[in-house]
Order: sequence, then C-alpha cells, then structure tokens
Amino acid sequence: MSNGSFITEFLLLAFADMRQLQLLHFWLFLGIYLAALLANGLIITTVACDHRLHTPMYFFLLNLSLLDLGSISTTIPQSVANSLWGSRAISYWGCAAQVFFFTFLIVAEYCVLTIMAYDRYFAICQPLHYGTLLGSRACVRMAAAAWGCGFLNAVLHMANTFSLSLCQGNVVGQFFCEIPHILKLSCSSSYLREVGLLVLSACLAFGCFVFILFSYVQIFRAVLRIPSEQGQHKAFSTCLPHLAVVSLFVSTAVFAYLKPHSISSPPLDLVVAVLYSVVPPAVNPLLYSMRNQELKDALRKMMNRCFSE
Repeated sequence: MSNGSFITEFLLLAFADMRQLQLLHFWLFLGIYLAALLANGLIITTVACDHRLHTPMYFFLLNLSLLDLGSISTTIPQSVANSLWGSRAISYWGCAAQVFFFTFLIVAEYCVLTIMAYDRYFAICQPLHYGTLLGSRACVRMAAAAWGCGFLNAVLHMANTFSLSLCQGNVVGQFFCEIPHILKLSCSSSYLREVGLLVLSACLAFGCFVFILFSYVQIFRAVLRIPSEQGQHKAFSTCLPHLAVVSLFVSTAVFAYLKPHSISSPPLDLVVAVLYSVVPPAVNPLLYSMRNQELKDALRKMMNRCFSE
C-alpha cells in the first residue's frame, strides 16, 4: 500500500494560535509576497524590453528574477491561505509538488548565482576575452544547464522522499513542506538514502561556494588595481550585494538541511527557513536595482513611457 493510502494530507506549522496573530502573519507575508512579485516582475519586464540590457549580466539577472518569482510562489501562498482560513492542511500531492518545485527552483537559483560570479569574474578580470567566452549561445547553454540541474535534483529528492514509509504522523514542523521535516516522519532506515543525497548535494553546493569565493577574491584583487575611485565603486557595488546574497542563501540553506536534530527547535527552524526561502527572493531585486544605475535608468524610462501613454 502506498503512502498516499495512509496519509491524504499533511499539517503545516502554524505561526500562531491566536486569530489576531494569524491575521498579522497573513498581512505580513502577503505584503512580502506582493512586493517580491512587483519588484521581480519589474526587473524581468525592464530587462526583456530594453535592448541596451541584452547583455550576459542582465540575462542572468532575468533568470534569477524568474527563479525568485517561482520559489517564493511555491511556499508563501499556501502559508498565507492557511493563516487566512485558520487551517494547517496541505494535501499529500500538494506537499509533493511543493518539495519538487521548491527544490527545482532553489537549486537552479544557486546555479545561476554561481554563473553570475563567473560572469563578473570575466567581465572585470578578463575584459578582452569577455565577449568571446560569454556570447549569446554560451549564456543560453549555461542558463539551460542551471535549470536542468535544478530539475534533475528535484526529481531525485522528491522520488527518494516520497518513496519512504511515513508512520510518525502527518505533522510537518515547518510552514512549507521541507524535506528534513518530512524525513522525521519516516519509520524505516531507508530515509538514510535521502540523507546521503542531501549530504552529496551539500558537498556540491560547498564546491560551488568555494568557486564563487575564489572568483570574488580575484575580482577584488583586480578592482583594487583600478586607478579610478569611480571604477572601484561601480565594481564593488555590483559584486558585494551578490556575495552577500549568496552567503546568506548558502549558510542558512545548508544549516536547515544538515543541522543535527539535537539543536532543532520550531522557532529556530522557522527563522532559518524564512532566511533562505523568503528573504533572498524579496531582497534580490532591491540589491540589484538600487545598486545598478543602468537598470534604474532603464526602469525609469520604461515607467515614464508607460505613464506618458
């Protein structure tokens, strides 16, 4: 008999039992979600419509915004709806879909962040070879590889997680279906297969992070040799937000998936999950748009064109 015959729904973590606090959570998360939709949507529209932004850096930024939109839309709407209706339930297949799409999008996003470090390295450290190494075909292939890597990871993790026998109830101690909390419901040793897959994924993520750090060490060394203070400021304003987002994203995600059960607690798990699943999609557009004069100018022109018509 399959898991679906025993469990037809899961119960997600409730942010609060009091109705007033549930409504506070509803409005807070709804505001964050709408702000993320608006900001990422503006970046996507601006980059797509302005031909001057059809460069590798903005192409990868467009991909990042698409992935941010997808990842935050996978987790927040269900939580917001549950707070509004005073419910905790999510269907078995709805939970499986959350695991698949969230894993798909978050892994692809990390791959795109790694590619963006590669892009910045060649733009600043190897400017003469930049156009040759990052042509339009190369950019499309790298983006396709990032999305493909996310899809493959999602298939493996969902297949492993939902092939387990779950006999520890149906209460997921998180506001969305997170793999470590589903593994806690397993009653067989086969969950170690998924744990091993998570450890392998974490090792690959660490390898990418080392590559990102190495890229930025080279970037900062090159930037410090720029005689112009304006050139240094422009390079740092482009790179430092990227590095900050990657560091927050990687540290909190790895902690969420590999932390020992002994230090696990609902408040800590909730804060960490918000930091890697909600904050980056909401903050990325602000970091990249507020620090990027070209993008701000293009957005301003697009808005002026819309209002003038």
